[in-house]
Amino acid sequence: MPCYKLDGIRPVVHTKAFVHPTAVLIGDVHIDEACYVGPNASLRGDFGRIVMEKGSNIQDNCVVHGFPKSDTIIKENGHIGHGAVLHGCQVGRDSLIGINAVILDNAEIADFSLVGAGAIVKAGFTCEQGSLIVGSPAKVTRKLSEKEIKWKQLGTKEYQNLAVRCQQTLEECSPLPFAEDNRKRMDEYVQSSSLAPKIESDVK
Repeated sequence: MPCYKLDGIRPVVHTKAFVHPTAVLIGDVHIDEACYVGPNASLRGDFGRIVMEKGSNIQDNCVVHGFPKSDTIIKENGHIGHGAVLHGCQVGRDSLIGINAVILDNAEIADFSLVGAGAIVKAGFTCEQGSLIVGSPAKVTRKLSEKEIKWKQLGTKEYQNLAVRCQQTLEECSPLPFAEDNRKRMDEYVQSSSLAPKIESDVK
């Protein structure tokens, strides 16, 4: 992976984490056990510190950065959807940031909360645990149900499984000219294929 030391500070990646070879890590970045960092993600710890706690994930094309003296923290089992931008903020334990959402400086997403796709969370935002946060600028619309929180947890578990799958079997290759007979499907390797699509459409 492109991994860069800056001013003598180098990224830290747990041996049981997976960082895709195209992701970029710079400077003061800390990635804990069972984390997943997807293709083309950029974690720039060149001003503030970036921390991924155990079991969290950052998906494809995400950008994580912060101002000097700031910490951008994704707490345990935090889940960051494709293309999201985090800047000097805190994502609570077991929370989800939807696709292409933006979380700005000093915002704090409480534990077990969900930020909807495309939301823009203003600087200094706070909320209560278990909030559904949507819109631009984003607002809390209601509390999440236990079913919705469970849906999120199942999805995060799949990314933890994906980190293991990638460590064990991901390798660069040339494409086939045609599909094999009896070709396997990727969903044979996914354990929670019963995730409710209605909930997904409501909150992502």
